[in-house]
Amino acid sequence: MLWLLALSLLLLIFGGLALARSTRLRQESGLPAGRLIYADSTDWRLLQQPLYSKTYQLIGKPDYLVETAAGVIPVEVKSSAAPKIPYLGHLLQLAAYCLLIEETTGQAPPNGLLKYANALYEVDFTPELRRELLETMARMRQARLAKSVARSHQQPGKCAACGFYDRCEEALGKHS
Repeated sequence: MLWLLALSLLLLIFGGLALARSTRLRQESGLPAGRLIYADSTDWRLLQQPLYSKTYQLIGKPDYLVETAAGVIPVEVKSSAAPKIPYLGHLLQLAAYCLLIEETTGQAPPNGLLKYANALYEVDFTPELRRELLETMARMRQARLAKSVARSHQQPGKCAACGFYDRCEEALGKHS
């Protein structure tokens, strides 16, 4: 009978250690306290459908969705070091996920999270951010209808990573 008590005590200790480790890992990940309801990660091997909005003709898969007391929160993970302030493209990507969550659940998330390698930004889903997203989407739709679109930056690395690099007459860093 003593061995049963010792085994129970040992299991209780291991359970406590596992709980402490999972809490530490969650805190290090930057995810808010809540129930993880979706992860777009090959390590998780989840085959989830992307979020889709017929209204906005928008589709996307955030890295994580976390259900909190405030609602469902999107989390976008970037492997790079954090900029001083989040890039506009990253903010708009997160805003798009907020819009998709609102369409899917009927409730807009109060915020989303941008997790960089060395920092975490909590981004409020404000009416101003929503407006900026919708205006950007409208400009993108107009640009898709144009016969040609001028380059919008001065970054050779960005050009080299573009799918139109080989066909672009304005590509930077290309040797003719």
